[in-house]
Amino acid sequence: QVQLVESGGGLVQAGGSLRLSCAASGSIFSIGTMGWYRQAPGKQRELVGRITSGGTTIYADSVKGRFTISRDNAKNTVYLQMNSLKPEDTAVYSCNAKVGAYEDTYWGQGTQVTVSS
Repeated sequence: QVQLVESGGGLVQAGGSLRLSCAASGSIFSIGTMGWYRQAPGKQRELVGRITSGGTTIYADSVKGRFTISRDNAKNTVYLQMNSLKPEDTAVYSCNAKVGAYEDTYWGQGTQVTVSS
């Protein structure tokens, strides 16, 4: 069993910054790609970005240049640094991880990010 727990969400004014964390725990032998997703009210969940175990990252066009994903493999933790936040970034942010040889996918419970104008 693997658990992912996000933290760091909250309320911030437009132009501000937040840093989200997602820590994995449990029966972990290896963690592959870890990703951040978000879902705004009335919208489908979308990929924010992801990072491979080797550190290669990809980002959604809407966050390029503003958000940065990093990870600490020793701590089984992935981070999302969000700068220059906009009201349209308001959403529930969730992380996921590919775990083990068969890359089973696990999800965190999500954390709310609200950006006020």
